[in-house]
Amino acid sequence: MILSMGMDEIKILIVEDEQKIADTLKFGLCENGFKVEVAYDGKLGYRLFSVQDFDLLILDINLPGMNGYELCKAIRLLNERIPVIMLTSMSALNDKIEGYDAGADDYIVKPFEFRELLLKIRALLKRTMSQYVPVGNLLKLSDLEMNLDSKEVKRDNTVIHLTAKEFQLLEYLLRNKNRVVSRADIAINVWDMDFDTNTNVIDVYISYLRNKVDKNFGHKLIQTQVGMGYIIKES
Repeated sequence: MILSMGMDEIKILIVEDEQKIADTLKFGLCENGFKVEVAYDGKLGYRLFSVQDFDLLILDINLPGMNGYELCKAIRLLNERIPVIMLTSMSALNDKIEGYDAGADDYIVKPFEFRELLLKIRALLKRTMSQYVPVGNLLKLSDLEMNLDSKEVKRDNTVIHLTAKEFQLLEYLLRNKNRVVSRADIAINVWDMDFDTNTNVIDVYISYLRNKVDKNFGHKLIQTQVGMGYIIKES
């Protein structure tokens, strides 16, 4: 849907219970050429998403009716590809991890710069468009296989269950197999955010992947290059 669109055709849903913030966001995004709908509670946001076509979702976490985590999970059952940005005052690392586990593509803490939000929106839309370019539906390394169509990951014919963010991280590593990628590379390409040296969220997710992809198998694929980043390769 997004592939041939101009910005004036892209439709964004904002789910935010603070009316002043929601209305300010809508005004700013409309000024930049987007079409915008607003819902002031989670259940209304879900109903709007169910009956209208949107290209990107911005949501708060502390919402009446259905919180942002619940809403994001419900949205993901309807649409796996749509970019989701969580915009919230909840800044703890565990909150961010829960947001990404729920299916968010990016997580912005209030207060924030509107220009930063705009950059992240454009980056996510660009990435979503690039996902429509045929790249082959299978990524393989050794006995690890990722099916991009069915979203299924197997190692040695054993199915591995990943969260949405774990899947994106593994996909990025596999697309860059045998090449060291830095934490900054991962932050930009998987989280669409500037690298923040004060957070270890990337290391946390690498650890999650290792527990699922490497721990119970004979040889380790995900390796650390000290001082440089990570690489996925055959031992």
